[in-house]
Amino acid sequence: MPESVPRAYRSELRARQAQETRARIITASAHLFASQGYQATTIAAIAREAGVSAETVKTTASKAELLIAAFEVTFSGSEAAETLTDTEVAAGVLDLPDAAFLDAVLTQITTANARGHALWTVLLGAALSDPVVAEALRGILERRRADLHRLVDEALRRGIARDLPDPGAAADAISFLISPESYQQLVAQSGWTPERYAVWLRAAVVAELTPRG
Repeated sequence: MPESVPRAYRSELRARQAQETRARIITASAHLFASQGYQATTIAAIAREAGVSAETVKTTASKAELLIAAFEVTFSGSEAAETLTDTEVAAGVLDLPDAAFLDAVLTQITTANARGHALWTVLLGAALSDPVVAEALRGILERRRADLHRLVDEALRRGIARDLPDPGAAADAISFLISPESYQQLVAQSGWTPERYAVWLRAAVVAELTPRG
């Protein structure tokens, strides 16, 4: 019996160390994938960046799994979350008052796009040749579409959205507007400031939520 506490402590310590090692590997993967691309990034390079052995990287996850985790953590702060409300990026938004709700959602999405747009581009490219990444991408897109349908439903419930002839079509349009691709094209490629992007995004989303004529 006296050994149970030390054993439990050692077990918790090992689990915490494993989590810390995984987090370090994912951070290293995110940096290398974003700066070098998917094909050019090797397990050995990830290991050097993370300060661990290549074998440790291999036992943590495959290269494809590391790309998926790197994007999810960079974009939303969480791996494999079922909905955005389960992630750091959207924590607490449903508890906000109506007047603050939409601006908070769009601010969080803009910040997430700023962090994750480069890895999103890598993810899209890798999905063309890697079936594991392709399957993960399908899941991410399905969850994003479901999240945006819930967002429109919440906006209707709060009276932020009005007179929508087709709420589902509005949700699909907003899903396109808030995608990392829009940030990539307008800020990274066209040279817009993040502030200009945020103003444009709000106006575009409001136009979808409150159509005229």
